[in-house]
Amino acid sequence: MHRLNAWLRRHPMVVDSAWAALVLFLSVLPDSTSASGWRLGVHYAIALFIPLLMVFRRRMPNLTVALAGGTGLLQVVLGVPVAASSIGYLVFAYTGAAFGAAWTSRLALVGGLLAGPLTLARYPSGGYTDDDGVWHGQHRSVAEFLLVSALMSTPFILCWAWGRLTRVRRAYLVELEDRAARLERERDAQAKVAVAAERARIARELHDVVAHNVSVMIVQADGAAYVLDNSPQQAKEALGTIASTGRQALVEMRRLLGVLRTADTAEEYVPQPGVEELPELLDQVRTAGLQVDFATSGHPRELPRGVELTVYRIVQEALTNVRKHGGPDVHARVAVDFGERELAVLIEDDGRGSTDEQLAGGGADGQGHGLIGMRERVGMVSGSLDVGPRPGGGFRIRAVLPLKAAH
Repeated sequence: MHRLNAWLRRHPMVVDSAWAALVLFLSVLPDSTSASGWRLGVHYAIALFIPLLMVFRRRMPNLTVALAGGTGLLQVVLGVPVAASSIGYLVFAYTGAAFGAAWTSRLALVGGLLAGPLTLARYPSGGYTDDDGVWHGQHRSVAEFLLVSALMSTPFILCWAWGRLTRVRRAYLVELEDRAARLERERDAQAKVAVAAERARIARELHDVVAHNVSVMIVQADGAAYVLDNSPQQAKEALGTIASTGRQALVEMRRLLGVLRTADTAEEYVPQPGVEELPELLDQVRTAGLQVDFATSGHPRELPRGVELTVYRIVQEALTNVRKHGGPDVHARVAVDFGERELAVLIEDDGRGSTDEQLAGGGADGQGHGLIGMRERVGMVSGSLDVGPRPGGGFRIRAVLPLKAAH
């Protein structure tokens, strides 16, 4: 049924043709009119012309409404009696208001208002029209004429009002669709800008990591060449350090591939923080007034610089969000778990948490994009990120970063 309705909306002439066929069938039935003589021929011409206009009414609303109005006026002037084809005039009152231009809508309204008085004046009840078009019979009083005329015009006015309502509703739906599409484009554009900015920052930071590893390799190589003759054991240790550092640099370079960096993002390069600098970060946060507990578990060990930097930035961003959105007297906890193959970082608080709109929008926070940046960082090291409300109130962020280098 849904597909049928959608198909009919895409092919409106099919529906209009069906209604036109029904009007035509009723108009050509025997005894469908009291016309005689040459008026009977005009009746059949109108019975064919009005349904034909109905077929094209939505494709050419202005022309069809004008022709229908002229046909109705001609029918009144010639004295052709009202028949089933006159149902089409109601359809064109609706068409002018729903699909026509402003002048077409006004024409349909005026035609609907005059339909009752003109019809009643031309065909008063209780008499007949002769072959010369002269009416013979009794006439109504003025009050009765006005009342009956208003009743006869009411269906046309209702059809016109229905058409206006359809036009307003259609315009409202189009405006809603346009607004939704515009908001979606703006949201996608903001997300792309946030991702691009975050990738540029990650590129700068990973550049420092790789540059550091390469520098270590150069220093170790120079040292190995210097002590090669006098101390082969030290030279061997230096070569082992070079191999280990080279493998780590290769892993970081693989993570760097695909990160786009624009020319206007160049800044002064500085050493980047890691897990060892977390206590200093927490001290700064406590100084700012946020109560934070810190705990580690497992066996702490040296980590790839990319992973350490990701951990530091996630904790930094999460605590910043706690200060912004947690409310007064909020308490936070940071836990780092060193596993065999992965590193788990947990940041949670007992504040009022984040809103559903912020989560649905990817974590947009003013001009920043906190959760978007976290997801991008975690994705760079092939990790996973879980964010959401914490049972009992507050907010919770948990990141799992693999420690096994991928071959």
